Amino acid sequence: MLTAKIYVTLKPGVLDAQGDTVRSALQTLGFEGLTDVRVGKFMVLTLNGLTTEQATAQVDEMCRRLLANPVIEDYRFELQEAAT
Repeated sequence: MLTAKIYVTLKPGVLDAQGDTVRSALQTLGFEGLTDVRVGKFMVLTLNGLTTEQATAQVDEMCRRLLANPVIEDYRFELQEAAT
């Protein structure tokens, strides 16, 4: 069994309204030295019955077709043996 940890973030240069809101709120709370916040998504998938190569191909396709918008988002993922 494999676990895929998927990280999706906006590409550099894409306006991040949610990140700007978080940055503003943190500055209002008194946190200093903060110049930028980028907000993304984190997903964990559990895969069973696939080799590492099959899982890599399948998760990459999942990201390209559904989990990320490749026009405005970047993604990366890690595969690990799931703890049993």
